[in-house]
Amino acid sequence: MDKRIHFFSQKSGISPQIPPELLGIRGRQANEFAELGFPILPGFILDTTIASELGSVDIKKDLKTLLEACSPIVRKSYGDPENPMLLKIVVSPNLVVSNYPVLHNFGLVKPAAAGFARWVGEAFAAHEVLFLVRGMLRLEERIRELEGRTREQEKIALQLKELEPLIHRECPARNAESCMDEYAGFFPDGFFESPGEQLFIALEKISKLLSMDDQNDRDTALMIQPMVYGNYGKDSCSGGFFSRNVITGEKKLQGEFHREQFNEAGEGGQNIQKIDPPYLKELEHIARTLEDRFKEIRQIRFTIENKKLWLIEQRPVDQKSAQADMRLLLDLAERKVVDKTYVVKAMEPLRLNEILHPVIDPAGIKGRKKWSGGIAGSPGAAIGRAYFSTEGLLEARRLAKQKGEDPRCILVAPASFTGDVKAIEVSDGVLTAEGGYSAHASVVARQYGKVSLVAPAMKIRGKKAALGDLAFSEGEYITLNVPCYGEPSVYWGAAQLIEPRPAESGLFDLIALSKGFLKEFHVRANAETPRDVLLARSFGAEGIGLCRTEHMFLKADRINLFRDLILSGSETERKKILNKLRVMQRNDFYGIFKIMAGKEVAVRLLDAPLHEFMPHTQDELTGYLAYAEKNKKQKVSRGEILERIEALDEFNPMLGHRGCRIAVSYPEIYAMQIRAVFDAAYKIREEKTTVYPEIMVPLVMNASELKLIAYGKKIQGDSYQGIVETEEALREEKKVTPLPYKIGTMIELPAAALGAADIAKYGGFFSFGTNDLTQTTLGLSRDDCTGFMPDYTRFDLITGNPFSILDPRVKELIILGVERGRLTRPDLVCGLCGEHGAHPENIRFCMDAGLDYVSCSPYSVPIALLAAAQAEIEKAESGAGGE
Repeated sequence: MDKRIHFFSQKSGISPQIPPELLGIRGRQANEFAELGFPILPGFILDTTIASELGSVDIKKDLKTLLEACSPIVRKSYGDPENPMLLKIVVSPNLVVSNYPVLHNFGLVKPAAAGFARWVGEAFAAHEVLFLVRGMLRLEERIRELEGRTREQEKIALQLKELEPLIHRECPARNAESCMDEYAGFFPDGFFESPGEQLFIALEKISKLLSMDDQNDRDTALMIQPMVYGNYGKDSCSGGFFSRNVITGEKKLQGEFHREQFNEAGEGGQNIQKIDPPYLKELEHIARTLEDRFKEIRQIRFTIENKKLWLIEQRPVDQKSAQADMRLLLDLAERKVVDKTYVVKAMEPLRLNEILHPVIDPAGIKGRKKWSGGIAGSPGAAIGRAYFSTEGLLEARRLAKQKGEDPRCILVAPASFTGDVKAIEVSDGVLTAEGGYSAHASVVARQYGKVSLVAPAMKIRGKKAALGDLAFSEGEYITLNVPCYGEPSVYWGAAQLIEPRPAESGLFDLIALSKGFLKEFHVRANAETPRDVLLARSFGAEGIGLCRTEHMFLKADRINLFRDLILSGSETERKKILNKLRVMQRNDFYGIFKIMAGKEVAVRLLDAPLHEFMPHTQDELTGYLAYAEKNKKQKVSRGEILERIEALDEFNPMLGHRGCRIAVSYPEIYAMQIRAVFDAAYKIREEKTTVYPEIMVPLVMNASELKLIAYGKKIQGDSYQGIVETEEALREEKKVTPLPYKIGTMIELPAAALGAADIAKYGGFFSFGTNDLTQTTLGLSRDDCTGFMPDYTRFDLITGNPFSILDPRVKELIILGVERGRLTRPDLVCGLCGEHGAHPENIRFCMDAGLDYVSCSPYSVPIALLAAAQAEIEKAESGAGGE
């Protein structure tokens, strides 16, 4: 026996001494079945060292011996006229991508045609002859192409074109022998007469092709196996299944089988769970064994021929959910097949987005009109009626709930602003035309776990929008599909969704495993509503890293009150309004502190410029005028409001009158918020609950600003009451003992990073606000740069999206800020706050840079925890984390 030919069967695998690459991919897969003792069809492999040289070696005796070894196993014989064993030749390259023809049904010659037809029927037998002919003609076509014999190649191509329709339908007017007579002229003499000659001819042809083909560098093998048929008698069937449900991860075979059909292609299959119990039990054992061996979900094809089960192939599964993979890994860990480290390392952090957001049910989008493209702002899928303004959406949603109708809505707008936050919060998704991943709509959507898609191609005219050929009007249903990977789409109408079920997915188990690897580094959440804070805690957040107080003023029962504050010309009236707002804020903070008992809560004082709270549209203006007329003694004119809006308007509001600058001009606003924080904190403490408030001052550019707001200042004829003095006064008023709290700042300007040593004198913590720090460092507007960023990418002027992956210069400022800050205050707590904090690459940087935590949206917390755990494991394995 030639040592380059290797036999395998259920009882004997190929020697482990044979290098696996000699067998090719398909050969290795078959041998894996054999090594596991599975019911694999016997066969043999002409390895890569001989497969391309069959024209110069004589292996006829070896083939005869090997075929005789296969016969008793499959209970057929090659060349038997009554029950012929037919063969397939499988090209087994080491490259995944190949374009070699499928070669089946060798041994189907005239002497065996009638016997084969008695088992499968005349029509099917004729079909299999045509299938054999097609494979051989494709082989000949490729050879002629490589030889440069264009005319002969074109002749064969024409014949193949005529043959193709016959392959896809039964041939009742033909029998196998008539098909052989029709195509015999294309092949050497004896091709349809002798099974031995037919096999030798085919092997020499495919070997010749391999020797000529540039894509084969003597790294392609040939595998020969008997064929079995799911229609070979009444006790036969064929099928295919996944080792578990590829959507839910349920530990239950998922697939179909087809009684008395050659293979599982086509319709009319039955659920694999309905197959005869003995077969189901064996298939389940095979599935579990394969999962344990490969540690992944596998796809298996099988055939039962005359009551005998045969496995045809097994391979990895490409299309499967993150939940399915996660449940498999957790199952393997529970049974000690893998350890906790393996589970954490095996999951791709960003894939957790699939588990945290709805996905489209593929069955519900067939035939729907759609548009594809755009920029993914926040992943997931959403269905709802389209509304083109915040007011329109809120009113439509209110009426729908009142009438018991479907309240799902999607906000559609050119762009979103602060006033649209309340609409995004209650909507199912947001579709905008301007910006990109870091646009306002995208950031807010991620914060609230909503779906966001930016479609620059969208044209909005009045109450209608168009995306290419897809057009829709206000009130009509649309479906957004924004996958984590792949191209986003918008569908007309309402499709079907598969809703996320974190508790059933195994996500909480993975979170617990991930947190077990974290030492000092931790993950906090950006949240300011009880719902989001509760969600963040359930997802493993160790505190709140950013509570954006401006979002609290945008609620429907507060926005007009805050507008009153801005428009008020009387100090007495402002005090009354501030007292009302203080009670509201106190209740907000109380709820957050209670949920986050025992953990830090960083409250960022008002950051947004005041003009963002003013009416932006005619509808908003009309609504506020109606409110003012109803609730205020004196009437406010439209002109007065427009005049005030114009006065507040700024050319560059991002760098204008916002953040701590508001506190300098309007100290009463921050004073109200600070009192509300400590009111809530002392109330919580009375209930025997531990609270750790942190007060964050935004947009500081130098130490003097933070010193003023933290400790106050007295000047001739005037004074400024700082946070410390405000807390002391409130404590004295309440007659209570001090509670621990911190004052800190958000580092979001290069000047603040450079001046960190001085700023740290007055702050106990730094939170690097990387959204704004990126904008101010690079001079890029996150809302406007998407218009020209493709051009920059085309000429390699910038790598990646700096609002997703931290730019090296921003990283340098963070490192510098941490180092300089800790030179002044060694115990300075440093964190990163923003959407950058959810990306695995950024998290590893934060850990290496000495930050204590990252803070991101509640829905991103599990992603950040997993990424941090993986970074800890990587450091430990590389020795970087050892002593």
